[in-house]
Amino acid sequence: MIGSAIVARLPGHRVAGLYLAQRVRFGIKFGLETTRALVAEMGHPERAFSSLLIAGTNGKGSVAAYCDRVLRASGLRCGRYVSPHLVRVNERVTVDGREISDAAFGRAVRAVRDAADALVRRGVLASHPTYFEVLTAAAFQHFRRSRVDVAVLEVGLGGRLDATNVADPLASAIVTVDFDHQVYLGRTLGAIATEKAGVMRSGRATVTGPLAEEARAAVQARAAAIGARAVDAAAGTRLVPRPDGAFDLETPRRRYLGLRPLPGRHQQDNLVVAIRLLEEAEAAGLAFRPEAVPGAIAHTRWPGRLERIAGNPPLLLDGAHNPAGARALAAHLRGGPPFVLLFGAMSDKDVRGLAAALVPLASSLVLTQPKVSRAASPELLARRLGRLARGAQQQPSVGRALGLARRLARAHGPQTMVVVAGSLYLVGAVKALLERKRRRR
Repeated sequence: MIGSAIVARLPGHRVAGLYLAQRVRFGIKFGLETTRALVAEMGHPERAFSSLLIAGTNGKGSVAAYCDRVLRASGLRCGRYVSPHLVRVNERVTVDGREISDAAFGRAVRAVRDAADALVRRGVLASHPTYFEVLTAAAFQHFRRSRVDVAVLEVGLGGRLDATNVADPLASAIVTVDFDHQVYLGRTLGAIATEKAGVMRSGRATVTGPLAEEARAAVQARAAAIGARAVDAAAGTRLVPRPDGAFDLETPRRRYLGLRPLPGRHQQDNLVVAIRLLEEAEAAGLAFRPEAVPGAIAHTRWPGRLERIAGNPPLLLDGAHNPAGARALAAHLRGGPPFVLLFGAMSDKDVRGLAAALVPLASSLVLTQPKVSRAASPELLARRLGRLARGAQQQPSVGRALGLARRLARAHGPQTMVVVAGSLYLVGAVKALLERKRRRR
């Protein structure tokens, strides 16, 4: 713990930062006992508002962004909790689209720390919570203090034992199920789906995106076991393209005209999940304005996912941090302009599975390493990639690697761009570099 004399001299957000920094070394911890004890000690802030809970291997952040934007456009005061952040931890917690301020962040984390102190003193908890447990409880505290009507909650990892799962959602979603974090979630799609199906609630709806049969069977089995309702987002739904590039969506409940989802074919599926989730929440008592949907969707932004940044050369930033995400990015890139791939990944990821979809499409490959303890070095990436890394250039500094990738892109020709992919941490590092450069101008 931080000494009380030191704490007394620190601004609130610095105290929060120090406390959180201490929690990072405890890593990932599965289980809800600590978070349940925390929120009970804090007077159950998660019960002060309605919530939607969104799980999935990929796409859950995009679905959260769509839902948040529609609910705000419907006149509701909406909180959103997502992970990870790209540049600042404040990005994870927003109210009405605005990131939590440093002062409010400090207040929320102090409330969690004080609750944890009391629980440890009484012997209820053996130790303080993990980083993610602290952030989740702090988000709930901030949403309660901000008097939100509804919060859109993105599951951090899995679902059943994720800290967000202490909430009692009106409706939930499982956007996708694919291979990622197998050491925690299981080695088969069925096992992974079972973990994600922990977000289901008896008597309530869970909307599912396109799932492999093994995953769908696991979700349906869980629904049957607890009396939940699994709603296939595609069932009874038709997405009709328009000449102007927009889409009309017909669901079993209504029609939505002129929708413009985020870039990428997979975003059409994510959009259908989001709208069906909003409809199920509406059926459970949360009103939204269907007429606000087209405008809200058109104004939805989700940084670091097929995010284009103008320049010479232009950049395309996409986390693509698991094989399914890399395949979605490759589908978007295939047939498009040439690109140089700036690639970095965490050492516990399927690095070869990530790169196999992207490297063959690239004109050149630059391997780098964001400053994260889990990040693989360029040398390790090259060893794991084997022949895929033939001709690759290695540069551990992200800033120098970005400069190198830009020079290579310019040398390849005026149409060539730089694609940054393989890790959201790498995307965040690049965005931080660009922000610092903008501030210096």
